[in-house]
Amino acid sequence: MSVDLRLVATRVAKGDVEAFRQIVDHTRAPLYRLAVRLIGDIAEAEDVLQDAYVSAFKALSDQRYDGRSKLETWLYRIVTNACLDALRKRRTRGPTTELKTDIAFEGHVHAEARVALVELDALLSQLSPQDRAAIILVAVEGLTVKAAADVMECSEGAVEQRLVRARSNLRSMRQEGKASDGSSS
Repeated sequence: MSVDLRLVATRVAKGDVEAFRQIVDHTRAPLYRLAVRLIGDIAEAEDVLQDAYVSAFKALSDQRYDGRSKLETWLYRIVTNACLDALRKRRTRGPTTELKTDIAFEGHVHAEARVALVELDALLSQLSPQDRAAIILVAVEGLTVKAAADVMECSEGAVEQRLVRARSNLRSMRQEGKASDGSSS
């Protein structure tokens, strides 16, 4: 059953606190996945996501969601910005813990797939936060360039530039990794 989250957001804006649970239930999985991919640490991603939901609730309650974009896009923007802020703070204070990329999955995942995801997370962690956000939003989460531009509050051209740079850097890192392993392409 499809739920119109804009209508649910209107209920929250009118004081229906319980309606926010519906928003969380419908958006938690993709937003959690986004936060983990951007942050690279499960515990920190959970904290950032929780803070982002608190910010979203306050914004809805204060009627700061204008409905021009889809609610999901608006929430992606809030979570992305919260993750980028957390990454900036981490950079200024330095990492306090080792990045954890052993992401828990529901269902059966082959060992090869897990290894590939750990490798992907390691490569993504070496990108700038903005480039990482662009590649995750478009290539991993499946957003269009236009939707990613809305989330990142920049032009489509800027997202496309970030994607080109991120893909180029990922290719280079992968080639360097193969060269250091003694593998050939």
